[in-house]
Amino acid sequence: MIFPIIIVLIVSLIVMAIIVNAVQQHRNKVESEKRIEVAKQKNVIDETEEILLATEHIKVSQQLKYILQQRILNALKIIAQINPSVMDINSRLETANNKLKELAGNQEQVSSDSFSLPSSDKQVVVYIKCVKKMRGLLRSEYTKGRVDSSAFVVEDKFLERLQLRANVETLMRRGESSIQAQQLGSARQCIEKAITALDSQTQPDDYIIQRKQELEGKLKQIQDSLRSANTEDVLKRRESERNELDELFSEKKKW
Repeated sequence: MIFPIIIVLIVSLIVMAIIVNAVQQHRNKVESEKRIEVAKQKNVIDETEEILLATEHIKVSQQLKYILQQRILNALKIIAQINPSVMDINSRLETANNKLKELAGNQEQVSSDSFSLPSSDKQVVVYIKCVKKMRGLLRSEYTKGRVDSSAFVVEDKFLERLQLRANVETLMRRGESSIQAQQLGSARQCIEKAITALDSQTQPDDYIIQRKQELEGKLKQIQDSLRSANTEDVLKRRESERNELDELFSEKKKW
């Protein structure tokens, strides 16, 4: 009689141990997923704050700043929902909300005409990378349904124009440097690349039209200079060959 009871108790303990272990594993899995999600949202916040910091040097619209700030707020809300005990989460939520209110009350318009090319090539590279990242974040928010279509089209087109200007103005600057260094072949390549970049735009604005005319004029000057230089080289080579022939067939002096 006692033996069956012992067997039942042992089986019960084994089953209980299995259940406890399964529950613990589930809890560990849930906690791990929470930590991963919190880390992901923190990365979202850090990435977006870095881009917002760059807007001090890259003039963008208040609407785009609002979209980026809203991205930070959404990430903070997710963290607060997953782990309300995260340090300073409530104060950060309040700060993010206040920044959104400030941006909503400031509807300052920005034109791509206010573009200013950074002074060094290194700064230009950083500038273009930031603009590309802004476009990527904007598209990500649009894909998630957090940005309406009209706002996305306007802001994406604005960033595209900034990227285009940075590219074209940099190529023009390099072209001018090559001309001053008498490297006309390199200058021609830079100008041709800039024209190709402008031609790729399906909806040309005043900047594109004016810059293209200017670049085409510059390209013609370079091509004329190259042709002139080639003609001079040919004439010099022919003159040299003629002198060599004259010397070869001239009568030798008798001593």
